[in-house]
Amino acid sequence: MQLYHSPTTPFGRKVMLLLLETGQAGDVTVVPAAGTPVAPGSLPVDRNPLGKIPALILDDGSAIYDSRVICRYLDDRAGGRLYPKAPLLWRTLTLEATADGILDAAILMVYEARIRPEEKRFADWVEAQWAKVARALDAVESGWIDHLNGPLDMGQLALAAALSYLDFRHGERDWRAGRPQLAAWERQIATRPSLKETVPQG
Repeated sequence: MQLYHSPTTPFGRKVMLLLLETGQAGDVTVVPAAGTPVAPGSLPVDRNPLGKIPALILDDGSAIYDSRVICRYLDDRAGGRLYPKAPLLWRTLTLEATADGILDAAILMVYEARIRPEEKRFADWVEAQWAKVARALDAVESGWIDHLNGPLDMGQLALAAALSYLDFRHGERDWRAGRPQLAAWERQIATRPSLKETVPQG
């Protein structure tokens, strides 16, 4: 299999975390890819018409894309280690969706600063994206700590990737302030070998 990926994409990092945690990293060849919505560069538009990474190319040449779909596929391939059975499955999927929503907002903030011309940037829109991030983090702090302290699942790995991305691109915002339980959990999970091996670079 081939995985179109960049070391700076948190969505691709989710897939790498799952591969490492399930012992499948050796089954995938990473194909470097980079670009933006306005300049696709080497993004696999012929494999994923949305022009996004990660995209997983299977041995038969077909493509799977969207990190959540790829993670479900690879976890199923590994015997279902990181997605528990229902009803806990719905909790795991909701946490993963929350983490992905944090990432969507955080990446849009980056695009606003890097892609949009300075005279067209909309500060209120950027702050509205951060408000989504803050609400999601507050919800995790108040309602998800028991789940985070339970058996490792994909929701936890997705959240770890999201929090690391906030440090990587929005460190000045200090997401840890006022969220001591979440900060303590992040310090602990960041010591896992899979997290250490995939720290974003660039």
